Amino acid sequence: MSETPSTLKLNENGIPDFDSLPLRPGDPKYSAWGLYGDKDELGTLNRLTDELVAEAAKNEIKTGVRVSLNWPLNAQRDSSFFNRQLFHQDLFAKPPRCVNDDVWTFNPQVSSQWDGLRHFAYQKEKLFYNGVTMEDIHEDDGGTSGVIGVQAWAKKGIVSRGILVDFHSWRLEQINNTSNPDPRLVDFDHFATKPISLEDIKACLEWQGGTEVKFGDILFIRSGWINAHNNLLSTSPSTLTRHQTKTPHTFCGLSPSPALFEFIWSKFAAVAGDQPSLECWPPLAMRDPVNHGDKLSLHEVMLAGWGMPIGELFDLEELARECERQKRWSFFVSSEVCNVKGGVASPPNALAIF
Repeated sequence: MSETPSTLKLNENGIPDFDSLPLRPGDPKYSAWGLYGDKDELGTLNRLTDELVAEAAKNEIKTGVRVSLNWPLNAQRDSSFFNRQLFHQDLFAKPPRCVNDDVWTFNPQVSSQWDGLRHFAYQKEKLFYNGVTMEDIHEDDGGTSGVIGVQAWAKKGIVSRGILVDFHSWRLEQINNTSNPDPRLVDFDHFATKPISLEDIKACLEWQGGTEVKFGDILFIRSGWINAHNNLLSTSPSTLTRHQTKTPHTFCGLSPSPALFEFIWSKFAAVAGDQPSLECWPPLAMRDPVNHGDKLSLHEVMLAGWGMPIGELFDLEELARECERQKRWSFFVSSEVCNVKGGVASPPNALAIF
């Protein structure tokens, strides 16, 4: 008889230690299937209890300053990464009244987004969070079964304490004010498969004055990708177009490792970045499908394994400036996911509140 979640030893935060994953024999590597029940659709958002959210609001909202984390829906104007449908607006008047309506059409992943649990499966097993299959999602050929859709997240939103890891500012500081800077940081290219390691994250947290990490936090990582994108858009749009049309795309991002997986699992309810893919892209499993061994991508483990939202293309530029102004890199964050039954992803509609 296999061990059930009810018999698992839970730590002081009410979750199993990382070393306990997977929870049941035969489940995919690092998965936490069944922890909140076989039909659960919230994943790590179960960590966001009313008490945790109230404590975050009490401790983090001090000045009332609000910062949007949403990149414009039409920020990718002429072409997009991953060939996603661009934002299009039809505006029309409604005479004889002096009235306007408009219609928007777009892929919800073409700008700031939360990847939902329907987005990415364990690739070898072809199983989504809690063992949901592609057939489960498409059982009626219309995808409207609703199973593990974003509507489950819309009921209470994604609301907690947020912390920013301003990797971009930290990296520039190391380059400009260090006598012998790390060549890896000097050669960092936002449009190449350049890794951001767990060691980088911890060094950045320390550089920020020792930003405290608390259980249930939402982690935001500013790589500087949106800043680099905007620079190319204004100075060399043809170069940007080449990046958008090449196959495969390449981006900087988090570098998966068991230590990084443990760090994320142990503390966070969700993780977001400012790149098109939170992780270094393409992952090793896609770059070398024959020789990648048992290495997994962040998308597989976080989305399919834990039910943890992955945020991408969040605009963290003004957030970084406000954190620097206030000399604190923690804040209250509120994100209201769109209520779309069976949705694969959603714009975040996110605010940081200081």
